[in-house]
Amino acid sequence: MWRASVLTIFPEMFPGPLGLSLAGKALTLKLWSLEAIDIRAHATDKHRTVDDTPAGGGPGMVMKADVLAAAIDTLPADKSGSLRPRLLMSPRGKPLTQARVRDLAAGPGAVILCGRFEGVDERLIEGRQLEEVSLGDFILSGGEPAALALLDACVRLIPGVMGKEASAAEESFSAGLLEYPQFTRPPVWEGRTIPDVLVSGDHARVEAWRRAEAERLTQQRRPDLWEAYQARKKP
Repeated sequence: MWRASVLTIFPEMFPGPLGLSLAGKALTLKLWSLEAIDIRAHATDKHRTVDDTPAGGGPGMVMKADVLAAAIDTLPADKSGSLRPRLLMSPRGKPLTQARVRDLAAGPGAVILCGRFEGVDERLIEGRQLEEVSLGDFILSGGEPAALALLDACVRLIPGVMGKEASAAEESFSAGLLEYPQFTRPPVWEGRTIPDVLVSGDHARVEAWRRAEAERLTQQRRPDLWEAYQARKKP
């Protein structure tokens, strides 16, 4: 079973949307498990303090290494003796990619630390070998929304969660390209029609159209992906 452990000061935020739709059904079927660990439960003072002022001065507060370490250290190793990847949701982390999501989904699960305030004591990141992960170049109020997004991306790739395995193979980023445009009935909507090729019944033409459209959209919208895609095609 794929196991997710989320360390947070707001455990009530989980499972949240992960308790619905495909992820929620898979959770009920025990295709994966989720535990939300309250970081404050591992504080030692009567106020359950998890943060303190930053060394060297400055605004905000920093999450304490000793409290976070105590929470992380309660997590046992998997039955195989291996440790799940330890992730810290952080805007300074390495951008999350579909390739990394696939790797995580193929493993035993993940431990996810949700940062708050001005961040986490650097010694904790080094001492517990946390992998910093970012969803993009923007700031959230905390790591919880990012953790929900990462978990959703991983869970849907667990065998048995998605109804049609081919769906995952044809999505954006699966081949280094954005996904081609999609259409469905009615055949005419507000004067706009479905492209003729998609209703031609010619599967080879449909496949060629989809590939061309995926390349067109990627080149227009994500020149970074297009450059990497072109580089991989070179002999």
